[in-house]
Amino acid sequence: MKPLPEKFVRALKVPVFVGCLAPAFVLTWKGFHDGLGANPIDVITRSTGKWTLTFLLITLSVTPVRKLSGLTWLIKFRRMLGLYAFFYGSLHLMTYIWLDKFFDVHEMLHDIAKRKFITAGVTAWTLMLPLALTSTTGWIRRMGGKRWQKLHRLIYFSATAGVVHFIWLVKADLRLPFTYGSILAVLLTYRAIVWLMARARTRRAIAGQAVRA
Repeated sequence: MKPLPEKFVRALKVPVFVGCLAPAFVLTWKGFHDGLGANPIDVITRSTGKWTLTFLLITLSVTPVRKLSGLTWLIKFRRMLGLYAFFYGSLHLMTYIWLDKFFDVHEMLHDIAKRKFITAGVTAWTLMLPLALTSTTGWIRRMGGKRWQKLHRLIYFSATAGVVHFIWLVKADLRLPFTYGSILAVLLTYRAIVWLMARARTRRAIAGQAVRA
C-alpha cells in the first residue's frame, strides 16, 4: 500500500490531537454548566478512568492494525495516543488525590493497603510514568532502540493492571470491564503469536545454518 505523504500525516495530527482532548473538554464544559450530576467527583473519576483504558487499548491496537492493514503511517500517532492515556490516567489519579482525598496522605496510604482496586490502579499509573518520561526521540537515542522497546513493554502490564482495577472497582455489572479485558486479551494474544512465530523462524534459520555447516 502506498504510504501517505508526510505533509498529510502532519496535518492529520491536528484533528487527532483535538479529538483526543474532546473528552476533557466535555467534562470541563459539564463542570461549568452543572452537568456532572449529584456526584461530580464520581462522574469525573469514572470518565477519566474509562478514557485512560480506552487510549491504552487504542495505543496497543496501532501495531496490529498497522501490520495487518499496511497502513504504516499509523505509527506516527502511537506516541501521541500513549501520552493521552497517561494524561487521562493522571487526571484520574488527581481526581482521587485532590477532589476525593484532599491530599490526605495517611488516608491514601490506608486505601492503597486495604482496597485492592486502588492498589491495582496506582500500579497501572506507576507503570505508565516511565513510558511517558521516556517517550521522546532523545530518550530513544540515549537508551538505544532495543532497551527502549523492552522498557515500553510495561504498557502490557499497565493495561492489565488497569483492567483489573476496573473489574475490582465495579464488582456488580462487569460487562464493560470484561469488554475492555476481552479487547486487551485479543491484543496480547496477537503479540504472543507474532513472538512465537518469530522465534520459530529464528530456530529454523539457525537449524538451516547448522545443516549447511
